[in-house]
Amino acid sequence: MWPALIADLGDTVQGFGAGQPSAGDREDRPPAMEAGQPTYDLLVIGGGSGGLACAKEAAQLGRKVAVLDYVEPSPRGTRWGLGGTCVNVGCIPKKLMHQAALLGGAIRDAGRYGWEVAQPARHDWSKMAEAIQNHVRSLNWGHRVQLQERKVKYLNVKARFIDKHTVLGVSKDKKETLLSADHIVIATGGRPRYPTLIQGASEYGITSDDIFWLKESPGKTLVVGASYVALECAGFLTGLGLDTTIMIRSIPLRGFDQQMASLVTDHMASHGTRILRGCTPSRVARLPDGRLQVTWEDRTCGKEDSGVFNTVLWAIGRVPETRGLNLEGAGVETNPESQKILVDARDTTSVPHIYAIGDVAEGRPELTPTAIMAGKLLAQRLFGGSSDLMDYSNVPTTVFTPLEYGCVGLSEEEAVARHGQEQIEVYHAYYKPLEFTVAEQDASQCYIKMVCLRQPPQPVLGLHFLGPNAGEVTQGFALGIKCGASYEQVIRTVGIHPTCAEEMVKLRISKRSGLDPTVTGC
Repeated sequence: MWPALIADLGDTVQGFGAGQPSAGDREDRPPAMEAGQPTYDLLVIGGGSGGLACAKEAAQLGRKVAVLDYVEPSPRGTRWGLGGTCVNVGCIPKKLMHQAALLGGAIRDAGRYGWEVAQPARHDWSKMAEAIQNHVRSLNWGHRVQLQERKVKYLNVKARFIDKHTVLGVSKDKKETLLSADHIVIATGGRPRYPTLIQGASEYGITSDDIFWLKESPGKTLVVGASYVALECAGFLTGLGLDTTIMIRSIPLRGFDQQMASLVTDHMASHGTRILRGCTPSRVARLPDGRLQVTWEDRTCGKEDSGVFNTVLWAIGRVPETRGLNLEGAGVETNPESQKILVDARDTTSVPHIYAIGDVAEGRPELTPTAIMAGKLLAQRLFGGSSDLMDYSNVPTTVFTPLEYGCVGLSEEEAVARHGQEQIEVYHAYYKPLEFTVAEQDASQCYIKMVCLRQPPQPVLGLHFLGPNAGEVTQGFALGIKCGASYEQVIRTVGIHPTCAEEMVKLRISKRSGLDPTVTGC
């Protein structure tokens, strides 16, 4: 007999084949539990941004919730606390190291503004790392406190499905706990990918799982990859005064606007980052003095080359953290190529009461804010009577390279592919931030473009900004684009002077015109 452990909600989301639950569905509930086995309204597997947001929202709606989270140490042994990638080995420490690098540039410019600062200023990696790691630990603790305040049960255990309603949690000391739930959310995120065919890659290399927890400076570093993670890490390492090389096999920032990507790498190259293009590493070996010799093939000329580094950082992509979950035991289907979990618009998997959000779900942006919003909306649909779905269109983001790149909407390539070259108008400008003038900084790559439909009122399809504080600038304009702003509305907006953001509302020159887009005057 299957006991009725949850109320029969008339608007239950059924995911693949949504509709009212059938008699068979009503019987598809957890079997009678063993004595003492806890049952929850919602079980969240994964304590990252999306999972925590979903759990806390459900608890706010009065439901009994548990969160299972366990961090498998990296191959180098790095481990961290509650909060997921963003808090521990992503957005937060990355932005703080980016800020440290920007401060180094500000110190160099300070003399032009009258400050008497001893040059060159020395950077202490250990002191920076300790401060950042302490902040991250405070965030770990904050998440624990928030769960406790909302009466969410937190278990530091590795989760594995026993069946579609039951999960086995195994702690670090091998203690096992069985839990059952009416609804289960998988929000386990992803982890950095290691090369599998490069000798010495995992033995001697590190990833973004490790770089932010190093207690000592990585020294001369080779960053392998062309992702935003690769460029951001190479950027702040260079800014901190380290000899940094980035190895790019094909194109940088795949999936982003390629004109903007080229400007990003041009700026990095002109500010000290060595860029090896068209190169593929073949092996990594440790030398007697502890340094690493990397051998690679230069595919532009077919020759082999090598270099010696203190650290090799792999940033070649990420893989979903689904290993060990026994998804097949619960009937949850995945994409056989990406290994990501297949979901519908309601975040429902192939099993009606099991959901997936964030980086582990197929077709979702790998961005913290989207996972957070998706988690909250899912909880509201399950327990709050809402029908609101996550809208993944026009999601803004920023790449925190030394010269930041913020964007929202379509790239120029995507707009042309979708609407045709003749139906697109691109307004653009090269500009010089006021702050760059006195310091005599190079502004060659400070650039903005707005991609619009050509037919009036020229709806804005995409906006791209390369310059200081790109994230702050892009966030505001993202609201306008989300609300359907047109080019005509943008240029009728009064700018705030003097700012970089005001250059957005001053765009007048189109690419089609062939005129020089360089901003002159105030």
